[in-house]
Amino acid sequence: MKEIIKKYQDKFSELRFWSVLSKFAKKIGLKSVYSALLLFYAYRRSETPAWAKRVVIGTLGYLLAPFDMIPDLSPLIGLTDDVGILSFGVVTIASFINDEVKQNARQHLSKWFGEYDENELEDIDAKL
Repeated sequence: MKEIIKKYQDKFSELRFWSVLSKFAKKIGLKSVYSALLLFYAYRRSETPAWAKRVVIGTLGYLLAPFDMIPDLSPLIGLTDDVGILSFGVVTIASFINDEVKQNARQHLSKWFGEYDENELEDIDAKL
């Protein structure tokens, strides 16, 4: 996993992150988007150390990479392993995901998914 994260660090940028999530949030799915947002908001915290930020950048870079290679018509191809990578990233930096990070992530979920069942996110929150 560490090699994958190092390899994809250059694929991440905040602009691309928001662009891809805005465009593909519903296609990526609630849990994946929530995990990505948790990582992003933890990354933005000043208390998050550099090593954890590198994990976030590599993990999110991995998520964003398929969108460089796949036409917009078929954005789900190749995304099946993203859940595993996102889970690894979330668990690795879990101690830097606080209530504020969760709240920010959930606010964005509401923008893209409207009302959603918060119980769907319990398995992710349980890892924290």
